[in-house]
Amino acid sequence: MNLTISGHHLEVTPALRSYVTSKLDRIVRHFDQVVDVKVLLTVEKQKEKEGRQRAECNIHVKGSDIFAESAHFDLYAAVDELVDKLDRQVVRHKDRLQNHHHEAPKRLM
Repeated sequence: MNLTISGHHLEVTPALRSYVTSKLDRIVRHFDQVVDVKVLLTVEKQKEKEGRQRAECNIHVKGSDIFAESAHFDLYAAVDELVDKLDRQVVRHKDRLQNHHHEAPKRLM
């Protein structure tokens, strides 16, 4: 899995990088065919009062791309919310990939 964590108007500290990495391990635990993950952490302008800290993520998995974003006052809370959204989408994608068409048992007449 290729992981890219970048910041916009923000320096990505080692503590923040390890926090994001540990949270993304939950997604890999549910679906191991993750090819590429790109995370963008952003601090909005000071004038905007709500949701100044944003986290966005693009995940390339086998079969499709998954995108989610989250905004919160606290960047760590935004990352938590982002991972929750991604986890739901990845589990739903995994369920779609599984074959749900089972053959009916044959009856003897």
